[in-house]
Amino acid sequence: MSLAAPEAPRAKKSLGQHFLRNEGVCRRIAALLHPQAEDKVLEIGPGPGALTRALEAQPHAQLLLLEKDRHWAAERQREAAAGTRAVLMDALRFDWRRLTPGAGWKIAGNLPYNVASPLIWDIVSQSGAARCVFMVQKEVGQRLCAAPGSRQYGALSVWVQAYSRPRLEFSLSPGAFAPPPKVDSGVVSFTPLPQEARPRHPAALERLLRICFQQRRKQLGGIFARAGRTELARALPGLGLSPQLRPEALSVADFLRLAGLLAEMSGDERPDTTEK
Repeated sequence: MSLAAPEAPRAKKSLGQHFLRNEGVCRRIAALLHPQAEDKVLEIGPGPGALTRALEAQPHAQLLLLEKDRHWAAERQREAAAGTRAVLMDALRFDWRRLTPGAGWKIAGNLPYNVASPLIWDIVSQSGAARCVFMVQKEVGQRLCAAPGSRQYGALSVWVQAYSRPRLEFSLSPGAFAPPPKVDSGVVSFTPLPQEARPRHPAALERLLRICFQQRRKQLGGIFARAGRTELARALPGLGLSPQLRPEALSVADFLRLAGLLAEMSGDERPDTTEK
């Protein structure tokens, strides 16, 4: 398959490394980016390079690799094809705003399970990528795509769906990786929403989600009262929402309306109207 040579170091548990070794799966992930000759592609955590080789084989203009592991960054630099550049960098520290809309960026990666959620949270809200495809823990994939009213629906679901349309494309058993993880994995694609449909008050939305889903089994009226936001509790009926509802019953649109009210009541946030 596409595993590294025998002398390669073992996967590092501290970095959440489970290397994808199935070349057919790598080709499927690469194809889900809907490759075009003008694409600028960024891969997160290439490791031994199985997905990298699939990305290099499809149409693209350039390929940027972000690798935190010093050994694998050096290997990817040594083996890079023309138009591929590998950088030793922690993706959590990358400024995703550098990937501006209209620049043709697409992002892919087999994400370490321990950082997948914060990475995706930042990427969908900060980058201007035209499309993203990530391998994640299947449970995380289900949370990303969850609908209101389901037990998987939470802050991550609302935030990601406020910025994009996530889709769980397919699932994988542990045997596709080396070493095999203890759980199944899922490949999720993300199509960004148009700028005008994105949150106008992102900081207020983030604050609201923290307030609500830290007490997800409580009713909204009580949650807001305990958080010192009684004005939000009083505003619920005017929005057609009962104070007896629990957070998971609210749609993404409901949370966006509440975030607008929170921003207005707090007086500390102007609408985000900047071009990204």
